[in-house]
Amino acid sequence: MTKIAALPGRAALAVTGEDRVGFLQGLVSNDVAEVAPGRAVWAALLTPQGKWLADFFINSDGERLLLDCERAQLPMLRQRLSRYRLRSRVALSDAELHVYVAWDGDTVAAEPDVMGIVARDPRLPEAGWRVLSLDPIPTNATEAEWDLHRLDLGLPDGSRDMESEKSVLLEAGFDELNGVSWTKGCFMGQELTARTKYRGLVKRRLVPVRIDGAVPAPGSPVMHNGREVGTMRSANGQRGMALLRLEALESTLTSGEAAITSIVPQWMRAAAPKAETPHT
Repeated sequence: MTKIAALPGRAALAVTGEDRVGFLQGLVSNDVAEVAPGRAVWAALLTPQGKWLADFFINSDGERLLLDCERAQLPMLRQRLSRYRLRSRVALSDAELHVYVAWDGDTVAAEPDVMGIVARDPRLPEAGWRVLSLDPIPTNATEAEWDLHRLDLGLPDGSRDMESEKSVLLEAGFDELNGVSWTKGCFMGQELTARTKYRGLVKRRLVPVRIDGAVPAPGSPVMHNGREVGTMRSANGQRGMALLRLEALESTLTSGEAAITSIVPQWMRAAAPKAETPHT
């Protein structure tokens, strides 16, 4: 049965006007020209130096581009994007839409008119669908259940797992998770992103972890033999995400009093043999 959960911590930013596609195309990491009703892309806005500021799903209702983003980041995102409007014929406004996520089963795909604006999550098939709706819709799952599912899949969750003006996209799997276009042309922060990929400069990865013991706070150091090899990020129960040095992925790790075990998902191209099939 399809599970549907409301995500009250997310909101939608509308980009309207005849230049909306070209406007975003030069700013974000993915190909905005690929967006269409029923087809979303996942993209990030970076600093000119190539560091993460925000990520979002870009959807369309045919008249607007709709950025499914963190609610707390919406004012910052609107302000940052507004700086680059110049003479572009675009407008930015809050879209009064509810954000939902659905996974398992295929009911959502069969009922787009009932559900609202629906598109497959472009990161992984197991991630299900993103849903934007003008009116509230019935749910049968909780935000916490979705959080456990995305942790099992190893999907980053915005500012819970990444640091503004510090994080690099390829450390968080944006390449493997279809969050970067390497063919569309220039975008803000592209130089560092491309250099990181083609020179093999990724030394750390954001990976799912199992936590045995008291759950460490976000930002807590992860240690191996008395040496810091990473930091904890988001967590839910005994599952979490940690940014770890590649050479530490196979090691016995600790954070505070907890034992930390990395679980590298099959989609991730990382030199660690502890691959685990995501479970739901």
